[in-house]
Amino acid sequence: MTNKRWKIHKFGGSSLANADCFRRVAKILLSYEDSRMGVVVSAMGGMTDALIDLTTLAEHDDDGFVPALHTIGERYSEVVKSLLVGDIRISILEAWNKDSSDILDLLNAIALVKSAPQRSRDVIAGYGEIWSARLLSAFLGKEAPSRAGTWIDARNVVVVKDTELGPTVLWAESQNKFDSELSSDFTGITVITGFIAADENGLQTTLGRNGSDYSASIFASLSKASQLTIWTDVDGVMSADPRLVPEAQVIEHLTYNEAMELAYFGAKVIHPQTLGPAVENDIPVFIRNSYNPKHPGSRIEQELKPSGNIKGITAIGGIALVNLEGSGMIGVPGTADRLFTSLKDAGVSVTLISQASSEHSICIAVPQNVAAMACSVITEAFTDELNGGQIQSVDITDAQSIVAVVGDGMAGTPGLAAKFFGTLGRAGVNINAIAQGSSERNISVVVDSSEATKALRAAHSGFYLSAKTISIGIIGPGTVGAALLRQIEKQSDKLVKDFNLDLRIRAISRSKKMLLTDKRINLETWRDNFDTSSIDVDLDVFEKHLKPDHLPHAVIIDCTASDQVSSRYAGWLSRGINVITPNKKAFSDSYAEYEALQQSAKNGGTHYFYETTVGAALPVITTLCDLIKTGDEIRTIQGIFSGTLAYLFNVYDGTTPFSEIVRSAKMSGYTEPDPRDDLSGMDVARKLTILAREIGQKIEIGEFPVKDLVPQDLRDCSVEEFLEKLPNYDDEIELLFKAAAKEKKKLRYVAKLDAEGDASVDLVPIDETHPFCNINLTDNIVQFESERYSANPLVIQGPGAGPEVTAAGVFADLLRLANFLNTGEGHV
Repeated sequence: MTNKRWKIHKFGGSSLANADCFRRVAKILLSYEDSRMGVVVSAMGGMTDALIDLTTLAEHDDDGFVPALHTIGERYSEVVKSLLVGDIRISILEAWNKDSSDILDLLNAIALVKSAPQRSRDVIAGYGEIWSARLLSAFLGKEAPSRAGTWIDARNVVVVKDTELGPTVLWAESQNKFDSELSSDFTGITVITGFIAADENGLQTTLGRNGSDYSASIFASLSKASQLTIWTDVDGVMSADPRLVPEAQVIEHLTYNEAMELAYFGAKVIHPQTLGPAVENDIPVFIRNSYNPKHPGSRIEQELKPSGNIKGITAIGGIALVNLEGSGMIGVPGTADRLFTSLKDAGVSVTLISQASSEHSICIAVPQNVAAMACSVITEAFTDELNGGQIQSVDITDAQSIVAVVGDGMAGTPGLAAKFFGTLGRAGVNINAIAQGSSERNISVVVDSSEATKALRAAHSGFYLSAKTISIGIIGPGTVGAALLRQIEKQSDKLVKDFNLDLRIRAISRSKKMLLTDKRINLETWRDNFDTSSIDVDLDVFEKHLKPDHLPHAVIIDCTASDQVSSRYAGWLSRGINVITPNKKAFSDSYAEYEALQQSAKNGGTHYFYETTVGAALPVITTLCDLIKTGDEIRTIQGIFSGTLAYLFNVYDGTTPFSEIVRSAKMSGYTEPDPRDDLSGMDVARKLTILAREIGQKIEIGEFPVKDLVPQDLRDCSVEEFLEKLPNYDDEIELLFKAAAKEKKKLRYVAKLDAEGDASVDLVPIDETHPFCNINLTDNIVQFESERYSANPLVIQGPGAGPEVTAAGVFADLLRLANFLNTGEGHV
């Protein structure tokens, strides 16, 4: 007698759909070296439905059941001929012919009386498993004659009786029959029919739909197996339905209780009843994919170390809420008993119960198709109270779905319910009813069916994805935008590994075309993909794509200088999309629009970051905000905020005409394509306006003087004419330079602001020892004088322009956003 324990495998219809599937199953089984294996099989995919359809045709006296049976036979015969040859093929086909003759006799009898007794339906429906078992056994015998070739008809082993809870196994009788069916020293592989069984009188019955999984669990128990593996067409138990939640993941380990909760609430991979015998006998259950056998799948067992989190989110639709409400119910014993007794007598199953502690109402969820009946029987049961006014109403809310989060680790873990409800609230999903058992293993909510998918996706993203999973769209992949994409590509793996930060670039937009992908854009090939897969720009489509229900956070990074793009910030923020940008327009335009931007962020629970609008990657705005938040009082802010103007006046020494330096700077790329954009001082004025608003001043551009270095007569001409005529105005700069040099000072283009709101942007002489006169060619520098930093002002200095440093500043803002999203801090 061998001491090796049995291992039971079960293959469903999708794993046995055709000849190739049978070959795949055989390959999987023969890859194991276990000495005792039982293989429980379902009917070939779609076969059971086809057999049941025969009885329906016969009931309606439709002789179409004859050709329909012939079609079934042709399908089966084709698979048999593909797998088997010689005598064994003939034997299997002859057995099918005999079965089909018996089926035809039953169908003719049904057609005669135009009624199909359940017993006849069971007999006909059960042939699919018999045919699968015969065929797989024969094929295994052909491939490995020393190990396989036998099969067991479960009708000769499993004995059940029908109860209110469905078929119940008579274990003692079934165990005796199993022990008699196989010798105690059996070794090898035996194939077993799923789904079918015998009743106490020895007559055929079935275990109901999904009964083959139950059969597998029964045979695992009867054989005292060490494990049960259920093979299906997915990689395991998923954290959510992958058809509805694209980010669903395989749950590697879960307990029996978690699996049964998920199964009850709609997880299709397993059936709640399946696990019963396995639970009783502490048999681990594996869910694996016959199409991907290398994947380890999901392991279901008795106990696991609590994780402090949920295991899965699932949903069931087709639900209605029935609400019994009335002040006369308060404190009256037996009300609930009368309610549920009336439902029991009517055969109505209750899916969920929710009752207020005030006892003012009882709300139940029932299948939609029995909601009217439930309402009717409840109304009848409480007719007197309704007529007397003690109960005000019995109402139905149609088209509901139940969304449930499940996990043993939820027990005793504070905050999970708040997280669940908060996630749904942020997604705009209204909760109509709530239920939670004392085990705390399941929290269920009832929502409108129209919002069920949104609720499922939102809950999944809130619990299962990293809190730092961010859907990112970039507008303007020019010099700064392209540099940012390179930097993110370089760091993405490290950010995922070290910080669980999942940055998903899912959309890139130029001025006329945009590239959208569901998962993430390949940052190595995005330019090529743009050329082949981009579509016309539509920023409304861009926005909708960027914020799907299944991803927790979204951000648009605007790397343009466009006011058409910046005008959309308020809308994006109010609709839940964060914004990061070096674009100064939105933060320096009218103060009313600036306030609307702030309010939009508050309304949308979003954040906006614009560190790079002043000083590129220099921490100017962050430092200023930190000073203010920690209670410091800002007295003055002054600085050189233009790398171009810093360069021009660092280089200018009176020996080379100013106009020549401007022309040279343009050729070297130190100015904008039109140098007047720098020389006008408007860029510096915008930066000063942004800083002024950070310290609470309601300043507007136009309310303070800005030194425009562009001569009046050259402001409206072409760039070429401007450069050609600028030498005519060199004397003005030379005179200012000589006057400053005479006082041992240097010319610097400086922005100033004080606590009273006095602001200016001007070309001024600065003492040679001042920090503003000791900077590198294109440096920005800012000086904060405050209550704390009075005698020795705080100075920030460094490169204030260039695509790489600006992109680095935007990237830093993105990382700062990730931290804010994770900690729940407020917007900047």
